[in-house]
Amino acid sequence: MTYTIIGTGAIGGYYGGCLMRAGRNVRFLLHTDYKYVKENGLQIDSCNGSFHLNNVEAYDDTRNMPMSDVVLVCLKSTNNHLLKQLLAPIVNDQTIVVLIQNGIGLEEDLQALFPTLPIVAGLAFICSGKIGPGHVSHQCYGQINLGNYSCKEELFRSLLTDMQAAGITAADVPYAEARWKKAVWNMPFNGMTVALNTSTDRLLKNPATRKLIYEQMMEVIGAAQALGVKGVDASFADKMMTMTDEMVPYSPSMKLDYDFKRPMEIHYLYTKAIAEAARAGFSMPKLSMLEAELRFIQASYL
Repeated sequence: MTYTIIGTGAIGGYYGGCLMRAGRNVRFLLHTDYKYVKENGLQIDSCNGSFHLNNVEAYDDTRNMPMSDVVLVCLKSTNNHLLKQLLAPIVNDQTIVVLIQNGIGLEEDLQALFPTLPIVAGLAFICSGKIGPGHVSHQCYGQINLGNYSCKEELFRSLLTDMQAAGITAADVPYAEARWKKAVWNMPFNGMTVALNTSTDRLLKNPATRKLIYEQMMEVIGAAQALGVKGVDASFADKMMTMTDEMVPYSPSMKLDYDFKRPMEIHYLYTKAIAEAARAGFSMPKLSMLEAELRFIQASYL
């Protein structure tokens, strides 16, 4: 299968790099470091073994890109208003689009723009950051859960097998379960690192904020259960707490956006999830308060 990476940053650079290293035909859409990558390639510093990729097929405009079998969308969801323009030249009704993004309701909104598009949710459990032009630092983890939203089963299986063959730990997880499981970690940690201007390890080392993080996780799990999502229970919150205890000190993507005074992914990470839960009769008071705090913080610099 051939691949196009939309958004060659911490996530797209790593997964796209793994696919290219394994011999797949991968095309990368870049913005600020397009010329650098075209001339110098991609450098992936990884806990699983670092590598450099030369002769990268780099583009700065999807209108100049050929069709691919798979498009990995690795943009921040704050840029999703660009997707119609970006995807239109490179997709047809056989092109699998994988949304490797944070939040709830992303696939529904994209499907409204492209009714026949095969869409898959990509939930990355990875600590990775872009540290320079064409330079990605992958610190730990790297698993991606794939939730089939509207893709034919045979196409979905081909994607899953191909990613696994490229050395990516990819698992098939029911769509709603995949999205809400990722929210169990994302909703507490992304917002709390911003609201308290801190990192994940410090939140868990303090007894008060550790308790609050766990209570927020349980709100997400309660919302998922109210919506009829299977496979998301308290044991998963315990697993996420243990995983985060074992991680290197980490600043999630929303904290980095805050640090650089960029728009934060509040809409899909909080607003949509809280609204879906409310429609099922479940309230999320602690996370609703965190959403309001984040909107206040963002309004102070945008």
